[in-house]
Amino acid sequence: QIMKQVPVRFDLKTSHIPTYSAEKLASMKDTDWNDFLQRVCSLLDSTEKNTGAARSKLNLLCYLCTVAVCKEVASRLISSQLFPILIQQLRAATNWDIRARVARVIGLLALHTLKLGENVPVSEAITLLTELIRENFRNSKLKQCLLPALGELLYLIASKEEKREHPRECWVLPSAAYTVLMRCLREG
Repeated sequence: QIMKQVPVRFDLKTSHIPTYSAEKLASMKDTDWNDFLQRVCSLLDSTEKNTGAARSKLNLLCYLCTVAVCKEVASRLISSQLFPILIQQLRAATNWDIRARVARVIGLLALHTLKLGENVPVSEAITLLTELIRENFRNSKLKQCLLPALGELLYLIASKEEKREHPRECWVLPSAAYTVLMRCLREG
């Protein structure tokens, strides 16, 4: 079953970072981009556990969903220090809303990126998504949030390998990812 994605909205008033448009982000000079990225990463990496911090993270992730549809922005974000932080948030978050939103950001980045560097930890993201789906296999709502991100990452790697942009050894994919994917497809 395919879950229709609800439109993402973020609150400009409660945002702790400047909420630039995708066009503005795409045309930013390196110094401004690095400052912006540093603020995003520090807000996401925050270890505060109160509800205000969780709401701020959710708001930031909603904002990232809106700008990740721009190919230039997605390419810059997936190759930055943000991607490992997203993986870490996916692993560490106890709030399922945050996990679902992080997975959506990862999926959107994979869908819209133009180029993928060899140093992007895509294999780690695929392994983690596979583990989370396997651990929560009976939770269909969560599975429907995680599965699109896994599929987009697998498709991204397959398309890069098909274009011969990277050798096959670049990203090692666990066979469990295919097993989990096929099991989910058979069920649905």
